[in-house]
Formats: sequence, C-alpha cells, structure tokens
Amino acid sequence: MDDSPTTRLSLLARLRSPRDEQAWEEFAAIYGPLIVRLARRRGLQPADAADLAQEVFGAVAAAIDGYDLDPARGSFRGWLFRIARNLTVNFLVRRRRHPPGPGGSDAAGLLEAQPAPEDSSSFELEYRRRLFTWAAEQVRGEFTEAAWRAFWITGVEGRNAAEAAAELKTTVGTVYVHKSRVMARLRREIERVEGREADGG
Repeated sequence: MDDSPTTRLSLLARLRSPRDEQAWEEFAAIYGPLIVRLARRRGLQPADAADLAQEVFGAVAAAIDGYDLDPARGSFRGWLFRIARNLTVNFLVRRRRHPPGPGGSDAAGLLEAQPAPEDSSSFELEYRRRLFTWAAEQVRGEFTEAAWRAFWITGVEGRNAAEAAAELKTTVGTVYVHKSRVMARLRREIERVEGREADGG
C-alpha cells in the first residue's frame, strides 16, 4: 500500500479544499444515490430528491470546515445523515405549507405517513453497498473478463471456487489468485477515498 500523504488523506479532509474537484466528484458519486434514496423513501419525487441531494451537498460544503474530524465526536456519515434527514423534513414542511396541484396535500400526507426505514444504521449499510459498487465501477477496467468473473462468482455471488473454475475453464488456484487481486485493488480504492486513518465512519 502506498503510504504517501495523498493516499492517507481521507475524502473528508480533502473536501475541505474547494479546489479538490476529484474529491467532490467522488463524494457526489458515492453519497448522492444514498441521499436520493433517503428522500425517495420519504415520498419525494425523483426530481425533488435530486434537488434535495444538491441542497445537502451545499450544506456540507458550507459546514465542512467546522466539522470536527475526531471520531470520538461522532461519525461523518451520522452527521451527513442528520443533514439529509433535516433538509428532507424541511422540504416536506415547505411542501405542506404550499401544497402542489390538485390532491397534492392529501397525497403528501399519505406519503409522509408511510414508515421510512431511515435510521442511521440502514444509511450506513446503504453507504457500504454504494461504496463497493462505486469502487467496482472504478477498477473494473483494470482486469480481464476472466479475472473479474472469478472475483464476481466467488466474492459477490458467493459460489465456491470449484464452481467458478469449472465455469471459467481454469484451475481453483487461478480463481483464488484472481479473487485476491481484485479484492486487494478494491480495498486500495476504498482506502484511497476513505483514508487509512479512520474518520469515524
């Protein structure tokens, strides 16, 4: 693992530099879908959920310098979840005060009454899934089709190495080598974004 300062910097610390466009692009790619899903669960339409995600990004940009990186003070994702939840509630309150067209207030009330599985632990699980998907998209092109399939069959689909070897017409040892290399690369990509130093989640 490269221990250069750039690699060890967490995405969170990099966000403090408004000129680090790559950090903000990665942040939006990883967290945007989570925020949109959270908003959709609360009944927002797709366009409103996308607007809300931009509002959350703006709030993070405005407050990131004041965020305490000390993990003992709480996790970043917990902080982000609270921002997203609060802005979603604010949106719903504004919508209640100024309901959309015909039947809008009744429909909004029905949607708001639906339970929303939006506790921070489900947000964390969604984050982990999204981060894996994002990292896989970033590194997929670095591997042959056979190597990627070996990893996917064993690491994602959960099938055993013998099945993968038979399907790919290779040896079990080769399957393990491919899986190990892909997983190591995914881990490096995730560590590059999250940073080796824990940011409290």
